[in-house]
Amino acid sequence: MDPVNIIVWIIVGAIAGWLASIVMKTNHQQGLIQDIVVGIIGGFLGGIILNALNVGGGVSGLNLASILTAFIGAVVLLALLRMLRRA
Repeated sequence: MDPVNIIVWIIVGAIAGWLASIVMKTNHQQGLIQDIVVGIIGGFLGGIILNALNVGGGVSGLNLASILTAFIGAVVLLALLRMLRRA
């Protein structure tokens, strides 16, 4: 993995994590690093979910499809974390 791909993952993760934190109303609790981590994990999770649904998916660069995939996964991740915290 070259440095450009790492930077793209960080940018996509930051955007997706930030948008997911706004939707899930955790934006005031999360900082930039947490947004990036949630977005990157969300990218993996979103890719798995969308591939299981035969919709496609996966983060393949700095484009809208990659951000949407990571966003979907990040929202699912934040929802799961919220459920675990309440249990």
